[in-house]
This record gives sequence, C-alpha cells and structure tokens, in this order.
Amino acid sequence: MPAREPENIMVLPRLREPDAALRDKNVVVVSHAPRQLEGAGFPVRRPFPSQAISWTMSDPFLLLDHMGAVEYAPGEAKGAPWHPHRGFETVTYMMDGAFRHRDSNGGGGLITNGDTQWMTAGAGILHDEMPPDELVRTGGLFHGVQLWVNLPRRLKMTPPRYQSISADKVLLLASSDGTAIIRLIAGSLGSFQGPGVTWTPITVAHVSVTANAQFRTTWPASYNAMAYILAGQGRVGADDAPVAEGDGIVFGPGDTVRIRANAQQDAPTPRLELLLLGGEPIREPIFSYGPFVMNTRSEILQAIEDFQSGRMGHIPASQLFGD
Repeated sequence: MPAREPENIMVLPRLREPDAALRDKNVVVVSHAPRQLEGAGFPVRRPFPSQAISWTMSDPFLLLDHMGAVEYAPGEAKGAPWHPHRGFETVTYMMDGAFRHRDSNGGGGLITNGDTQWMTAGAGILHDEMPPDELVRTGGLFHGVQLWVNLPRRLKMTPPRYQSISADKVLLLASSDGTAIIRLIAGSLGSFQGPGVTWTPITVAHVSVTANAQFRTTWPASYNAMAYILAGQGRVGADDAPVAEGDGIVFGPGDTVRIRANAQQDAPTPRLELLLLGGEPIREPIFSYGPFVMNTRSEILQAIEDFQSGRMGHIPASQLFGD
C-alpha cells in the first residue's frame, strides 16, 4: 500500500498529543462491509449506507466504496463507463494502481499511487472512471476508495468543478510520538489544513499506525466521526472495540478519536491502515435515485429530465471512440 510515504518520518510536522483529561469517543457502531459489484463489474466493499450505518449517522457523507485490494489478471480490470451525477461530490483516492477520470466539463486525468480526484457534480456532469489501457492489458494491483460527499440544498446546483490533488500535495504529518503517519487530504487536524477545497466542512485522512502503537487526536466538536479499516487489525475508541479490514466505525460523543494497532498484523500489511473522516452534518432531507442525490422527489424527476435532455453535458465525440 504505497500511497504516499515519507522519506523520513522524524522530520514530519507532528500533531500535538491531546490532553490526557480529554474524553475518548466511544464506539456506536462497528459494521463489516459486504462485498458487491459496482460500475461495469469491479468488486467493492460498501460500509455505508447499510442497515447498520444509515445516512443520518454518516451525514454529510452519502457513500463509501472500498475498491480492492485486488490483483487483476490481464483483461480483468473494469471501471465505471460514462454516467451522470447531480447534487453531491465524488472523491476518489488511489493507493495502488491507477484510474483514469474524464468528464463532460473538461476535467480529468490519471490518478495513481496516492493521488486524489475531487469532482463536484453540483448542477450536473457526465463522467467516466476507467482503468488505463496498460492496467487492462497487463493486469496488476488495484486499491482505492471512493467517497460521496453531500451538498446542502443551497449548493445542490452549484457549477461543476474538478480538483486534482496529486500525492505530493497531500499533507504528510506524524503523530506526537512518531508511530503513525497521517496523510491529510482535506479539512483540518489540530492546526494543520489539508489541500482539498470542500464545499461542506469535513476532514478526510489516511492514517497508518505502527503495530502495537496508538494514535490519538482531538476532533472538531461540531463534526461527527467515522473510520474505515483499509487493512490490518486493531482496537478503537474508549471501548477498545476490536476492528479489522472491511469494518466501518461510527464514533459517539467525546473529545478525541483513539486508534490502537494490534501487535501482530497480517502480512504483507505491517501496520493498521484506516480512513478517518468526519464533518458537520447537513441535516436536510435526502431523496436519491441512482447517481442523483437531491432533497425532494420533484428534484429527482427534474434531474432525470435534464440528463435525458442533454442539460448535464455531452460526451466529447473523440472520447466516444476511446481516444
């Protein structure tokens, strides 16, 4: 899991150790994500939304898909061909392998090994996310996540935009004792700010905790707090709830998030790897239909009509033929 690794963790800026008197958040839910097929048939785990983790719990996040890790044979790699979105943002973070993004607004590019693409669908956009030809031809390791971030009613129809956050732009931090690496993609931890520009106040970070070590950080009081285990095993929260790869976690009240890595980790993963995320809940009605997430049924019907009428953009002719 290369993502972005520091050459020397000892020189990274360090998060301040939270006061011992601060209260660790308890754990409300630990739910193992089921496997399913998405797009043109690539495997994902989806910790939320689920029966255990509802939109109310994950607000302002709508969906999280864990793509892989999978070792594709030649000809096996698949993606998500051209499709529309309206009313939210998609965030794709690649740890291994590569994905190519193209959209009807002119945004896109190749994301690989620690890169992030942040697409605000807003009023409407068409895009595709496909493995590059080389990965399809030769096969190889593929591992990433895609997060859907809701937009509040007042921003549902904001103009689309695209952000490319290359791995070297992600802010690398270390825990106070140097036993954890934090890749801050968006939002803030302590006094540090990640590079992602967000409409909704959120924090998204990829955290690697050394075996038999602990990571503890303060958390904004107005944010909910969640985690997803990408690899490894550990314990989380004031309850020391056991967690392993594929587990989605919702934290409850408290001042700090605490993550412990088990002393023994499954090879080839020497650390506990997790996505740590949270944000200010929007607390508005959600009405969704496939790739559209709005507030009312009438807005969904309007989205379908706008898509069918071409008002969400058009696929460039050259891209229809794969150029």
